[in-house]
Amino acid sequence: MNIVNVILSGGIGSRLWPLSRKSRPKQYLPIFDNKSLFELTVERNKGICDKLMVVGGIDNYQLSRDCLHSISPGDYLELVEALPRNTAAAIAFAALSLDPEDIMLVTPSDHLISNQPRYEKALRKAVELAKEGYLVTFGLLPARPETGFGYIEHRGNEVVSFREKPDLELAEEFVRSGNFLWNSGMFCFSANIYLQELKIYEPALLDAAQKALAGADNGFLPLEPSKNIPSISVDYAVMERSKKIKVVPSDFTWSDMGSFEALYEHIGEGDPRRKGSNLVLGSEKRVEFLGMENVILVETSDAILVLNKEKAQDVKKIYEQLEKENPELLH
Repeated sequence: MNIVNVILSGGIGSRLWPLSRKSRPKQYLPIFDNKSLFELTVERNKGICDKLMVVGGIDNYQLSRDCLHSISPGDYLELVEALPRNTAAAIAFAALSLDPEDIMLVTPSDHLISNQPRYEKALRKAVELAKEGYLVTFGLLPARPETGFGYIEHRGNEVVSFREKPDLELAEEFVRSGNFLWNSGMFCFSANIYLQELKIYEPALLDAAQKALAGADNGFLPLEPSKNIPSISVDYAVMERSKKIKVVPSDFTWSDMGSFEALYEHIGEGDPRRKGSNLVLGSEKRVEFLGMENVILVETSDAILVLNKEKAQDVKKIYEQLEKENPELLH
């Protein structure tokens, strides 16, 4: 039995456009002390995991290869999806490729985490529960009433319910109650238990994933069979339906770095990119703000985005609009 860090690296970071593009998603941007989120993910998990597997997409697998080559993690396993089919299928590909008893630590590649001792303490607890046959998710103690995350209602390690991203009033109620955790999107379970539960709740997805994986060539999944795989998140497919769920309440510092507001909170006031309550990203020009607060200006060679940080979640709407009107600006 091995503990395998399964890194999901297929996201595109639509709420961080124009910095994040399909050709270079947010997890590969070297903007965290000259390191990328992908690189930081590999580094923080290698102390507790025996093996590394990367599940990525055809558009960016070379970026993860380049990163892994530069930090020399040793041997790793790689699966390259022909097209994105969401997290339930990505995790199924990994589980089908490992020994049944292997423990999978499933982590997105675009999270920023600090306080390594607390992080590893949570991981060890999750591994213990996974060895007992549970599907384990990590819940973060909420630092504020956040509307950009899903929540987990819990009693100790028991999951009472999963909740969708709330409005501000409901998020404030969740935080006041003390019974809710942020849903981190990180998981831990054995390969065989995940596949057993997937067979119960989404047998068609499992069957289609098996057929696609059977046609893989050196880790590259074939296009046509992949089209038959339902696109469902692991939360909807298994975690919110299984009777074998546990949660590890965790107090390490965590951000999904999914928005410019998250970047704003990460970049401290001493950073030259901060201009009072405002923030400048990507621009080499001198930028001054007059009579404006909580504004973020983002510049690339072909686009400028100006937003109030409270509207950071709505950048995804711009991304979706560009998909229809100017898709070239997404690459």
